Amino acid sequence: MADLIALWHAEHANFSRLLNVLDEQVAEFHEGEEPVFGLMLDIVSYLREFADRVHHPREDAAFMRLVIRDPTMRLPINRLLQEHRAIAFAGDEFVARLNEVIVGNVMMRSSVEAAAALYLTYYRHHLATEERAILPRAASLLTPQDWSLVRSTVASVEDPLFGDALAAQYRELREFLVTRA
Repeated sequence: MADLIALWHAEHANFSRLLNVLDEQVAEFHEGEEPVFGLMLDIVSYLREFADRVHHPREDAAFMRLVIRDPTMRLPINRLLQEHRAIAFAGDEFVARLNEVIVGNVMMRSSVEAAAALYLTYYRHHLATEERAILPRAASLLTPQDWSLVRSTVASVEDPLFGDALAAQYRELREFLVTRA
């Protein structure tokens, strides 16, 4: 139990760190400077690949167990499940805008900024809600059997950016993060 909660806290800290970098790049774009669009795309791609396909499904399984243990959690959990889908959709939209910029399509700066703002706002709010209201409840209410079911829901996958087995596609992003530390 404690290991999954600790893992989620660590992953949330990593996601927040990436969102900070993304926010800085978007600010440069807003100020008319030239951000590193490839870096921005790598960040959102990582969050789409790892967070949306590994981290969130594990959380979803824990959330469903939490509703069984405390039915009053149904409404906040349903909101979080909807947010997982909204974050994924907003991520897809932001990736589409970034890809358009990278290939040289002319577009309104505001459309890129709006897609970024929506993604960043959803994600930051979501992480804060989970950290403040949900993970402490899960830690106190879920049983060892619940945690075992959560673990079995999603295959164990090494984090391709922050784990020991760095995926080649995230090598530049890792190097960027290391130089900033």
